[in-house]
Amino acid sequence: MEISDRITRAIDAVSELLSKLRLDSMFVGSVARAAWLGDAIDGGPVDVVAVMSPEQKNQVAMMASHRGFRVDRAEVERSEELDLVPLHFEDVRVHVLVASNALYARMVRAARAVSLAGRELKVASPEDLALMLTLSEDFDAVRRLMAGAAFARERYEEMMRSIGLWERAR
Repeated sequence: MEISDRITRAIDAVSELLSKLRLDSMFVGSVARAAWLGDAIDGGPVDVVAVMSPEQKNQVAMMASHRGFRVDRAEVERSEELDLVPLHFEDVRVHVLVASNALYARMVRAARAVSLAGRELKVASPEDLALMLTLSEDFDAVRRLMAGAAFARERYEEMMRSIGLWERAR
């Protein structure tokens, strides 16, 4: 898989930021897809879910602004209800999603360490990524994930049943 240098720099910067803040987190979106499916990343945002309290959102934005990120205060305020801290690193959008419910917190705990672009990162498990991709109706990617040796179909089906989406799991 190929990851552009600018995306790699953004991944490194957000990893360091969240590590300094001692926030448990995992990469989702294109980074998790690249880890499990080998997809290339040459554009789009870097998405990460972090376990934090709503009060820590401002701390993330403030510390990010001192670590090379561009933080638009108006954009941060507009995203207040979305449990999201929007950031920019160089020309890459970074979305720090707040794990504000039990499902996201459980996903972060279940995240797996993988080697990606020469670095170790925590990414959503294949089952949790499949759940997210199911919700976005990317069924081809879900099928590809399910075909992988790392995929635990029973865990995925149990999770889909528990959140009332069993009919989508089939």
